[in-house]
Parts: sequence; C-alpha cells; structure tokens
Amino acid sequence: MLFAIDIGNTNTVLGLYRNRQLLHDWRITTDKSRTVDEYAVVIHDLFALAQVKFDQVEDVIISCVVPPVLVTFESLCRRYFKHVPLVVDADTRTGMPICYDHPSEVGADRVVNGVAAYERYRRALIIVDFGTATTFDYICARGNYQGGAIAPGIGIAAEALHQRASKLPRVDIARPTHVIGKNTVSSMQAGIFYGYVGLVDGIVERMKAECGEQPLVIATGGLAPLVAESSTTIDEVSTDLTLEGLRIIHERHRRGFDSTPVQ
Repeated sequence: MLFAIDIGNTNTVLGLYRNRQLLHDWRITTDKSRTVDEYAVVIHDLFALAQVKFDQVEDVIISCVVPPVLVTFESLCRRYFKHVPLVVDADTRTGMPICYDHPSEVGADRVVNGVAAYERYRRALIIVDFGTATTFDYICARGNYQGGAIAPGIGIAAEALHQRASKLPRVDIARPTHVIGKNTVSSMQAGIFYGYVGLVDGIVERMKAECGEQPLVIATGGLAPLVAESSTTIDEVSTDLTLEGLRIIHERHRRGFDSTPVQ
C-alpha cells in the first residue's frame, strides 16, 4: 500500500492507497511540538481502527508546507515504515511545468492539487483550496501551472475578528439562514461566511477575465463543501484532490521519473 501524507499548517491529511483505490483517509491536527514517537502513536491507532499494520505500507509520499514537521515525518517514515519517503518539493519532477517567476516559491500542495485536477479533467482549471490560507491556482489548457492568488483563510479571518474586536465573541463558521443577522453571533457569521463567498467569487471572476479561457472551477479543502453551496463560481468539489495528486506523482516516479530537478 502507498501511504500519502499532506502536511498543512492546520491539519495533516493521511491516505492509504492500494493501487489507485483510496482505502482509508484521515485528518489530524498538525502540531509542531509532537515528536516522532507521538505521531507514530496517533498513526498506529488510526491504522488499527482500519485493521492495517505498519509493515503493509510499501511506500510513502509527502507534501508539506511546514518544514519542521516534515523533518519529523521523514524520521517517522525511516524508523517505523522502514522507507525513505518521496518528498514533493520545488525540485521534484511532477509532469506539470511551473510558469512562476520563482518556481521554488510555489507550495507543494498547490502543485499537487494542479497535477490531480489536470489529470482528471484535461482542461483549463482554477483550483480553490480552503486551508489555513485560501489559495487560487490557474492551470491553463496545456497543463501548465500559471500562478494564482493567496488570501487569508476563513478561519484566520474569523479568529482575527474575535481577537481584534474586544466585544465580539469567537463564533463557529457556518452558513447562516439570513444575511441580515438579528444578534451578534448571527451577524458575525453572516459577515464572515457571505463576505468570504463574495471574496471567492470575486477573485475567480477576475481570474477568468484575465486568463481569457473558460476554466472549470474546482474547490478542495475542509470547508469546500460549505462554501460551494453558496458560491456562484465553484463548479465541483473534490475533497481528496491533494491525496490523489500525491498518488499520481508517486505513480509517475515509479514509471520512470526521478527526483532530480527539471532542467
């Protein structure tokens, strides 16, 4: 089995594949203070629930935007899975050209999402990933990563509102029944949620106008289903996009790619 790991700033998503089938997936909190052994205990318990043992893992692939945690997971893979993981970074061949001023600046998760989406749809795409930050990535019809936009995530926006305004409470992120709130909590939820939907639709519309194509808009990430319900620009939701991208990149390397920089 292939163990795919996507380490984000807030959550780490884990997936177990047998060939092209995603058998199990989990979402855990990313914690820089956890040790190798502590992460191993968490993963062991999740595997046990799925009746999977460590020695059934035949290979590991990782994408990560939190360097200290990457070091921890690389050590974990060597100690507990007896494998050196394939780490997706700026030097990894993925099959997707990066048309960015400085390709090393593009987060691994953004490239992995692009690989998965283009493999699936084979057309121009805008990928909206709802994570700690919300990223917007444009893949042209030829399959090149052209660039995108980065905005604060909805969770960051909600937390900042609570922290910087003395009388405003911390609220859950939810789709309110009405835009015109009748109390402080519902008013905050309306502003946060519908303001964010407006941000997403506004950026997507501007990207469509600028790129001159009619890209399909794919949403991924934990809050993608919630926001997509009210968005006028999101066409489809794919919550397993990053894991699928990791599987595809691993498969391409197994077929003959190596980990040397693209020249």
